[in-house]
Amino acid sequence: MRKYRNLVLLSSLLLSMMIIFLPTAVFACSCVEPLSVEEQISHSDTVFAGRVLEVEASKEGYTNTKAVRFEVSEIWKGAEESQIIIFTGSGGGDCGISFTEGTEYLVYAQNSTMYGDKELLVTIMCDRTRPLIQAKEDLMILGEGKEPANIVNLEDDFNNRTENKRSEEVKKQTQPNEGEVGKVLQDKNTSKEFFIGLAAAVVVLFGIVIYFVRSKTRK
Repeated sequence: MRKYRNLVLLSSLLLSMMIIFLPTAVFACSCVEPLSVEEQISHSDTVFAGRVLEVEASKEGYTNTKAVRFEVSEIWKGAEESQIIIFTGSGGGDCGISFTEGTEYLVYAQNSTMYGDKELLVTIMCDRTRPLIQAKEDLMILGEGKEPANIVNLEDDFNNRTENKRSEEVKKQTQPNEGEVGKVLQDKNTSKEFFIGLAAAVVVLFGIVIYFVRSKTRK
């Protein structure tokens, strides 16, 4: 009985080591029954139609948060400027929407701390946000919107709030060696963490084998 108890303890230790050194994130997105257009308008702080100019990983909020810059064409609630920056998740389990650059969308967004401690203007897959071509029902109920009152260019603001890949590409072109070295170092760090975790698991497993060999020898 004692032998099996020790086996359970050692197996638990092995499992714990693997969880510590080889972690995986699990997310789940569950939406309640879809809101009606009227309910969604009431629930939203901003409702507009616009074309996606760019999508980048955000420096604000959690790791997988994405920022999306829109050129606004029509407004029904909230926004007054010709461009707006909306935040969402990376898609799937974090309820984020996968926006496509150059595509026009009808967007319902609300101020939320869903993706971090700071309040951001957020839209998720549970909202009625969708490509404009698929939003005929909403547009019929929304009626005619208004044009943006203020013409702005939020490109610099967007770049400051995101890990802009275009800027990184320009930097790599001017400093190719430094960029390549950084990438190699990052890859090495990732590989190092993986092999440390793997080595720890192997050591524990080896300890279990030695334990049983000694147990049989004593018999």
